[in-house]
Amino acid sequence: MNNSVCWPYFDPDFDTLPERLYGPPCRVCIDNDSMNGCTVVKVDSVNKEGLLLEVVQVLTDMNLQICKSYISCDAGWFMDVITTMTNYKTYSNKFIPLLSNSTEQYTAIEMTGRDRPGLFSEISAALVDLRCNIVEVHAWSHNARLACVAYISDQSTDSAIEDPSRLTSIEDHLTTVLRATTNRNGDGTSTRPDVKTSEFLGGEGNMTSVERRLHQLMLSVRDFEAPSSPKEMKGRKRMVTIESCEQKGYSIVNIECKDRPRLMFDTVCTLTDMQYVIFHASISSHGGYAFQVCI
Repeated sequence: MNNSVCWPYFDPDFDTLPERLYGPPCRVCIDNDSMNGCTVVKVDSVNKEGLLLEVVQVLTDMNLQICKSYISCDAGWFMDVITTMTNYKTYSNKFIPLLSNSTEQYTAIEMTGRDRPGLFSEISAALVDLRCNIVEVHAWSHNARLACVAYISDQSTDSAIEDPSRLTSIEDHLTTVLRATTNRNGDGTSTRPDVKTSEFLGGEGNMTSVERRLHQLMLSVRDFEAPSSPKEMKGRKRMVTIESCEQKGYSIVNIECKDRPRLMFDTVCTLTDMQYVIFHASISSHGGYAFQVCI
């Protein structure tokens, strides 16, 4: 007696049907021929939260200077045309950041609080007393607020510190150091110190990722809440205006300031951290001055 077995048939082309109908979820085109001395990067992709920041972060990690950009996001689709200016052309068609091959592990410490003269010397002395190697430190200070990301290791093993009780002791000691300046800021508010430790894998610590975290830490201590100094009021060095477009449900942000490296990255980080989504934007740089319009 023969038993026949039937299996359902699945067309192998069915899985690729959406891509054949609508195209791949992400297209990246790198054009080195359209402009002399510049590379034009075109990104067409299905939109997702934080995609613009990821694109800008990759370009920043590659040390590319963005001199012009047009951004549009509508109907679930993202389009970005970026003109980069550098001393060499970008020939790789793989639009991904270069990841470090380091396998070393450290302990990351994030600190926020009120800044004061000699604070870093006190923090360094405290870490040495706690038998810690200071591998790398990145810090920002603005309007008397401090944000710091430090990477440390154990003095005896040169590896990450994993003992929970020791990590708690490090946090307590550094909090005590930062707490020495909990008096009120110039605008009448006070900044509470905060120290957190976590394990850090060396390959994840590219400069842009660190700066991304510093943006978030500075926002948490509200470094923007301070009166403008008389020096800032003189002259027209930078200007930020916000217009409301009620008909479209948008807010239009106009930024004019002196151009500098990583300016677009800082702008996108700031708006993203404040829970704003950039739907359309036009960015250009002329004569050392940058113009940014974000919607």
